[in-house]
Amino acid sequence: MSLYLSRLTLSHFRSHKRAAVDVDARPVAIYGPNGAGKTNLIEAVSLLSPGRGMRRASAQEMARRPEALGWKIGALLHGPEGTHEIAIRSEGGAARQVEIDGKPAPQTALGRIARVLWLIPSMDRLWIEAPEGRRRFLDRMTLSFFPDHAEASLAYEKAMRERNRLLKEQIRDAHWYAALEGQMAASGAAIQGNRQAALDRLARAQEGAETSFPTAELALVSTEADIPATEADLRAALAESRFRDMAAGRTLIGPHRADLYGVFAAKGVPASDCSTGEQKALLISLILANARALSAEIGAPPILLLDEVAAHLDANRRAALYDEICALGAQAWMTGTGPELFAELGPRAQLLPVSEEDGQSVVENPVE
Repeated sequence: MSLYLSRLTLSHFRSHKRAAVDVDARPVAIYGPNGAGKTNLIEAVSLLSPGRGMRRASAQEMARRPEALGWKIGALLHGPEGTHEIAIRSEGGAARQVEIDGKPAPQTALGRIARVLWLIPSMDRLWIEAPEGRRRFLDRMTLSFFPDHAEASLAYEKAMRERNRLLKEQIRDAHWYAALEGQMAASGAAIQGNRQAALDRLARAQEGAETSFPTAELALVSTEADIPATEADLRAALAESRFRDMAAGRTLIGPHRADLYGVFAAKGVPASDCSTGEQKALLISLILANARALSAEIGAPPILLLDEVAAHLDANRRAALYDEICALGAQAWMTGTGPELFAELGPRAQLLPVSEEDGQSVVENPVE
């Protein structure tokens, strides 16, 4: 069974005034000059999963300029549980609205029918940037396994914002804190449990895998003390930390302080100390492991979005990546400046030329 898009339509989205793409379940190799709108196409696909998409842009930022009208994305999604029509729109920069099979739905509902993973150039600095980026990366992987992870994260963030407001205003009412800390403890323990379970799945997916990419050993660590794993322990730790947190004006303990620690397993070298090429290879390895684990769990690999990934790999590594994608049976949407970057795929992929004419992107029909 496959999980794939057979149709993608765009209206006034980024550089695309109108676009309609009809494809099959094979990988989609999108090529064209820089600035033609290739990445905008796969950004639209990334919005078929919960969250702000691969660029973390606001709805207003996605509107085509200069018109700045409302935009719309349509997709026909095929998966293990059947076929779904998805429509996502924003009017006048307002929050995105989602419809699934003609009925309004929350964004979190997308996580139950579509599993989408991505690797984009800005993630190349993942291992050397601030912990926030690694938490987002971990939570994207976690969300692919546990769709309810989004609700737990939203609940935790909402309760923490209220608690931080009390801290900044030097409120000392223990009852207010206890209520919020109870909500944070319940959702925070769920977040911690989901994250660790996701790491366990990734570890199993890497064991004995036939891959040309290096294995990464991952661990969940904290920028402060160890994060309590149980709801009761987290509630107690939050209560105990009130005076310290009040002095800081923010909550200093909890899953929002977690970090993802990675090691290049074969060399025993922390990912942060690896070369740029090795760090990229580790990221590709983790995306592939995530896809393998999902395929085993839900019966279909996720949709993969790989922006400019081929440009940073030599011919042998490119061929190895393409072989693994095809072995998985994943529909991977990949971008590159020219068709030669996808030559190793041959007939296993469909080529999608994109160009720019008169200030707007033009998407041609797929080429075999």
